[in-house]
Amino acid sequence: MISLKELLLSGKKLLPLIEGGKGISVTTGESAGAWAAAGGVGTFSGVNADYYDEKGKLVEIIYQGKTRVERHRELIEHAVKGAIAQAKIAFERASGKGRIHMNILWEMAGAEEILTRVLEGAKGLIHGVTSGAGMPYKMGEICSKAEVYYYPIVSSARAFRALWKRAYSKTKDFLGGVVYEDPWLAGGHNGLSNSENPLVPEAPYNRVLALRSQMREEGVENIPIIMAGGVWALNEWSDWIDNPDLGAMAFQFGTRPLLTQESTISDAWKQKLLTLEDKDVLLQTFSPTGFYSSAVKNKFLLELISRSSRQIIYKSMPEEGFTTALPLGPRGREVFVTDLDRQKALDWMSKEFTEALKTPDGTIIFVERENALQIRKDQVDCMGCLSACLFSNWSQHGDLTTGKKADPRSFCIQKTLYSVSHGGSIDNELMFAGHNAYRFAKDPFYANGFIPTVQQLIDRICTGA
Repeated sequence: MISLKELLLSGKKLLPLIEGGKGISVTTGESAGAWAAAGGVGTFSGVNADYYDEKGKLVEIIYQGKTRVERHRELIEHAVKGAIAQAKIAFERASGKGRIHMNILWEMAGAEEILTRVLEGAKGLIHGVTSGAGMPYKMGEICSKAEVYYYPIVSSARAFRALWKRAYSKTKDFLGGVVYEDPWLAGGHNGLSNSENPLVPEAPYNRVLALRSQMREEGVENIPIIMAGGVWALNEWSDWIDNPDLGAMAFQFGTRPLLTQESTISDAWKQKLLTLEDKDVLLQTFSPTGFYSSAVKNKFLLELISRSSRQIIYKSMPEEGFTTALPLGPRGREVFVTDLDRQKALDWMSKEFTEALKTPDGTIIFVERENALQIRKDQVDCMGCLSACLFSNWSQHGDLTTGKKADPRSFCIQKTLYSVSHGGSIDNELMFAGHNAYRFAKDPFYANGFIPTVQQLIDRICTGA
């Protein structure tokens, strides 16, 4: 057994074990409540969560609005109802044990409004809020007003310093902890900065040590740091536990809770997790948020990779190096490319990649007609699920556009994440996972397809394995 001391989290001494919040309807009140009931911190996702009618039937969100703005408002209303519903489920399932947190993506549509309204509508049910994928400057103010603890997700000491200097120093009484999420190993969206090489991972110890040093400098040295991303077995982190240099530490598990009986992901998804091999989770840049993200390598991701590989630079008018005309579309409108790229384009078009789609970066990609029609439909059907979207060029700010062309190299993230979490194809939709997911197949705990309860998983974690 690993010697785990209880830690003060969101006002209560608990096991320093936290369930990571995951995506659209992936981490629900059922799993969060079970994790809290086992003595830790359960986290449900507040990102467009599900709610149910008076008969307990799932209310499927079907957009009625004719404009993006109308659908954007529908999505926000659904998100508020869903998060409150999941908070109630989690709180009841926990039976007064542990703590319940809500996780939100700060770059999701209406994050500030949704968080404010959910904390009002679920008063007393949510003890803490975690948020990342963006810089959640307003989170401290919103949570403090509701007397709820907040836990920013950062990937560097520099990010925490920016949050502290601009906002959190004014609301430090409700700063419950700081989540350090390893940007190379975590699932979902990753906090890699422009100065960091996605192909050269850095060990987390020195980065977390720098974070603790920054927190000491700001006078919050006793606030816990929560290690997230790449956490599988605690015996691999024994030198972090009770380490005076690092201070109070808790550990967040994102991928392992997917494979529990309380997890509501599909059986097909669970079985897929049991078969993954090393390198089957890819760190890639296709997300319409603009962030790196990590997901299971499947047909969906491979199609995005191949889509971007069929890409050439073009010019609207001839200029040096781009003097060869390439007619495109049914009207044969010309763009100008290099001789070599013209030959590539003709070759792709001869293989049924006949549709040329322009990107915001002065390039053209070539896709099959059916694919092009789907891309255009998804862009038109945009429901404004993000504060700003590269794929559709929606923005919730200003004149409701990013000011750039919609990018066909990306995808509608709301559509695919909603589909995969509601029984959609695990091959043809985006399926987030951490880079340790291949360990399900190697860990004897999961031998013969064993899927534990949350309590069994936490008992296993407490052994150090």
